[in-house]
Amino acid sequence: QVQFVESGGGLVQPGGSRRLSCAASGFTFKSTAMSWFRQAPGKEREMVAAISLGGGSTNYADSVKGRFTISRDNAKNTLYLQLNSLKPEDTAVYYCNARFQLLDWGQGTQVIVSS
Repeated sequence: QVQFVESGGGLVQPGGSRRLSCAASGFTFKSTAMSWFRQAPGKEREMVAAISLGGGSTNYADSVKGRFTISRDNAKNTLYLQLNSLKPEDTAVYYCNARFQLLDWGQGTQVIVSS
């Protein structure tokens, strides 16, 4: 059974940082390209970052490029997203999932950027 458990969200001030984690299970994590997605209130879910199997290749949405960093630890079946220089428009629920063939979604972790 596929499971994603996202954590690390919370309330953060503009300009602040946060590190999100995603514990994955139920599939071969090390053989799966992964992504972080987010869904802001009233908007569709969008992909913000992606990473290759071994972590050597990453891609980012223009809106987060230079501020967010995706990484993975295949030994721990865990995906990370470092969020820096946060803006109010980064407020959203953040999810992880496979990049190319979506699996069951987790509950996500909410990030609220507000002063």
